[in-house]
Amino acid sequence: MVKLSGLRPLADTMSALQRVSTNSRVIPFGKRPCYAFPVSVELALSQMPNKDTKATIHFAGNDFFIGISPSGHAQTIETDSVRSAAATPMELLLIALGSCTGVDVISILKKKRQQVTDYRIEVSGERRAEFPKSYTRLYIKHIVHGRGVTEQALASAIELSETKYCSVAATLRGSAEIVTSYEIVEEDEVNGPV
Repeated sequence: MVKLSGLRPLADTMSALQRVSTNSRVIPFGKRPCYAFPVSVELALSQMPNKDTKATIHFAGNDFFIGISPSGHAQTIETDSVRSAAATPMELLLIALGSCTGVDVISILKKKRQQVTDYRIEVSGERRAEFPKSYTRLYIKHIVHGRGVTEQALASAIELSETKYCSVAATLRGSAEIVTSYEIVEEDEVNGPV
């Protein structure tokens, strides 16, 4: 079982979402909340000329923004790095890169019939000291747990992601060096990691 730490209470996200409009509301969906936005936000999303590529970011006050993805999902964005109540734009960039390559790699490994039992991607970066403090180097580490996962299959999957499929990496490659590594942790069926 994986223990997640550093997560902020839902109340922080809720209050930020409610500041977007006094008409915002939460609709129960089982035990997980589902956010419903005011008609004006829903209308704005429906009238976008190209819904697949346009995100909308609302200032919610108190150094928070609410980003609405092209598919309509809300993400609280923090701009006060001291408070650290939500992800910052630069943290979201790391998450975007890791998740983009991760989707490719796990899909390719499944097609290669590799027995992956756990998969984690760690992404970090080095930034410029002066403004704009963009990333100059990004590090991606793929950590794959499984039974009989071959180094050749994993290396090939990572290479295909880097050179052909990952749109986020392709977007960043012109401005930052991307350094990739991987680790395979062999597991047996009974005892876990060997």
